[in-house]
Amino acid sequence: MRGGRPGPARLASIVFAWLAITTFSGVLVETWLVYPNIFGDVPASLARGSEFFSEVGPGDVFPVLGAATLVTGAVTAGLVWPWPAVRLRVLAAVGVNLVGEFGFSAWYFWPRNQVLFTEGAAVHPAGELARVAWEFETGHWLRLGLCAVTAVLAFAALLRLLERTGAPAPVREPV
Repeated sequence: MRGGRPGPARLASIVFAWLAITTFSGVLVETWLVYPNIFGDVPASLARGSEFFSEVGPGDVFPVLGAATLVTGAVTAGLVWPWPAVRLRVLAAVGVNLVGEFGFSAWYFWPRNQVLFTEGAAVHPAGELARVAWEFETGHWLRLGLCAVTAVLAFAALLRLLERTGAPAPVREPV
């Protein structure tokens, strides 16, 4: 084993990979199950979607997952610092998460959320809502791709860490 103690780094890397994969999976499910219902018949579908998500919606869950992924990634980066190959993958994952989930969301999605879900048909004509909904869905594919890259890099970092520090032996069932 090269460099530091792997125990805390392993745990942090496992949690980081789990959060990144969970976030990607959630965004993927949202893409397949939620978006067709929200953007299927703008502006009527926006009103139905807003009513459906009146208690808890994606905006209540994904920012928390994104922040947890980012914080866990930063902690993981500090703990895996002795292993440069692992560190590089973790920093890349954190960078993609920071740019993709926070930077891109704030710059691109937040203004469109305002138009679609806060102001809606009371302020904007149907044609404008349809255009903004199309922009939102189109940008979402980039966000989904960035979530996938974050998840792959976080998992690759975990695998590299296990390779570098010696993965624990698998549990053998008694015969």
